[in-house]
Amino acid sequence: MDISELREILSAEGLRLLDSLPPYESAADVLKSVTELRKAGHSPAMVAAVLSQSKLRGRGEAKFGPFASRMLFTEAGLEQATRLQVAALHAGRFRAAGVWRVVDLGCGIGGDAMAMAALELEVTAVERDEVTAAIAAYNLAPWPNATVVNSDATAVDVTDFDAVFLDPARRTSGHSNTSRVTNPADYSPSLDFAFETAAKLPTGIKLGPGIDRDLIPADAEAQWVSVDRDVVELGLWFGTLARPGIRRSALVIGQHGTAELSAEADSEDAPTGELGEYLYEPDGAVIRARLIGDLARRLDATMLSDGIAYLTSNSAIETPFATCFRVVDVLPFDERALRKQLAARGIGRLEIKKRGVDLDPAEFRKKLKLKGDNSATLVVTRVAGRHTALLVERT
Repeated sequence: MDISELREILSAEGLRLLDSLPPYESAADVLKSVTELRKAGHSPAMVAAVLSQSKLRGRGEAKFGPFASRMLFTEAGLEQATRLQVAALHAGRFRAAGVWRVVDLGCGIGGDAMAMAALELEVTAVERDEVTAAIAAYNLAPWPNATVVNSDATAVDVTDFDAVFLDPARRTSGHSNTSRVTNPADYSPSLDFAFETAAKLPTGIKLGPGIDRDLIPADAEAQWVSVDRDVVELGLWFGTLARPGIRRSALVIGQHGTAELSAEADSEDAPTGELGEYLYEPDGAVIRARLIGDLARRLDATMLSDGIAYLTSNSAIETPFATCFRVVDVLPFDERALRKQLAARGIGRLEIKKRGVDLDPAEFRKKLKLKGDNSATLVVTRVAGRHTALLVERT
């Protein structure tokens, strides 16, 4: 999105037209909409702008629910935006810590700042990009306790505030067709700047979940967050925003609500044991937080093999921190033998999970030449160090 497109959207005509559009569904609907809007006398630029925004609103529902229908987005801003339920938890940290004046450095489209403002925090949202800052201002307009500043985050005097939140941009600059940045020195603002800020004031930093763990400061509380089994972020919390005695945590959000596994440090792995009747696949947040050992002890389970994040037990215990499977059969990890076994069971749809094995599930599935009406899950991993295929079913 450029300035001219933003002007089209923010005009009275643009906003009325955007709000009048039906939900975006398919390319065919777009073609029909283009034709109808052009016949109604709207300019090509206006039509392109509102239809692009309508598409982004549709995608935004996954993160913002019904709020997306009254928000504006850029592609890059939506990509990095925090899910509303996670942003609410961020905001709750600040309120629980008793800090009220928060500066959100690098606010993007304003998702986290919206959650803070909704909890009656005084939030100043800072965004360097002019277009993105204007969109954040639109999204934050309902809250008088939120202010948007179009400025470089590094130029802000943070001592004017009680606490800081940073979500450094981890994609190349622009509003669409951006690529992921892997070097923390190239984040905007940089990770070094974020850590320097954390040394001055209570600070929360949102990062990608796969960041090198060696970069995590010893005084930070590191919390990996998953939503519906998808690990979405690593939150680093400093000062009064960090909880005493917790340095590692896995926050799991799903249909069960929220559940957390936490510890003072990485947990020691549980011992390995023989394959039991049940197999547990820990949630990705638990794996990232290196709390697999603690989870195993909660479940009275053992590791399936050294260094592989599967647990096994002879009992099925419901837990939000892992998916439990019943082991149906133990099969040789041999393409021909597996093809024969799966054909005998009439399995035409196969979910393949793998750990500790060099395997492309999609390519391997093709080689199995599946036929039949039944479905199954196959876990390819190492059991006691040996490559093994486990036919399993969810409990």
